[in-house]
Amino acid sequence: MACALITGASKGIGLAIADELARRKFDLLLVARSESLLQQAAQRLATTYGVKTSFLAVDLAQPDAARRVFDWCNQNEYAIQMLVNNAGYGLSGPFENHSIDQHTDMMRVNMTALVQLCHLFLPQLRQQSKAYILNIGSSAAYQAVPGLSLYAATKAFVLSFSRGLRQDLKRSSVSVTCVCPGSTDTDFGARAQIGEKARKAAERVNMTPAEVARQAVEATLTGRAEVVTGVLNKVGKLMAWLMPKGIVETAAGSIYE
Repeated sequence: MACALITGASKGIGLAIADELARRKFDLLLVARSESLLQQAAQRLATTYGVKTSFLAVDLAQPDAARRVFDWCNQNEYAIQMLVNNAGYGLSGPFENHSIDQHTDMMRVNMTALVQLCHLFLPQLRQQSKAYILNIGSSAAYQAVPGLSLYAATKAFVLSFSRGLRQDLKRSSVSVTCVCPGSTDTDFGARAQIGEKARKAAERVNMTPAEVARQAVEATLTGRAEVVTGVLNKVGKLMAWLMPKGIVETAAGSIYE
């Protein structure tokens, strides 16, 4: 069967994307760390939308994780039509407050696994008459963010890589889209240990995962290159381009003090 493979699919934006794709009758392959949450999601999606679902519990911070996902798909003869690289997380606070292993794990999830999955599945995606790669970036990709310095850098990588890969594949059947959400009502802040000031700022502009997913899937299926979700985030992207970087970075960092 031709499927959409979604990483980070057990909750938040990834689960909302799964709902949006299931509503459009895509069969689903769900990947995340929590087997229990994946099982619940897979059963609900199959029952609600009448699609086929399967899941694999794997931690994408592990060096062999992408290969395990690829081998699982091959062993079960799943044909991937859409690859959704949604898994990702942040670490907040001064850079040296986290161990190098913590930083390395985040980079593996946010960047390395994403690149590996694109590379592994690209030959199969090329065989489809129409195929899609959706990479989830962040509005933090458009400027350095003190207090989220490495996270913002990983998302800048995702955005740049997606742009380049799209051009590499422009004469193929594979379309690449990068969607950059801003503050969204997920557990990102809790896992990143965002401070009270930043949490309150986020609450004023939070989007729902369902709305982000709707925009992300619509952008992907219509072949758009890049989307920033939310009006305020679009304004922020423009200001990051127009204003001196020092001013933009100081303003961004002040939220995480």
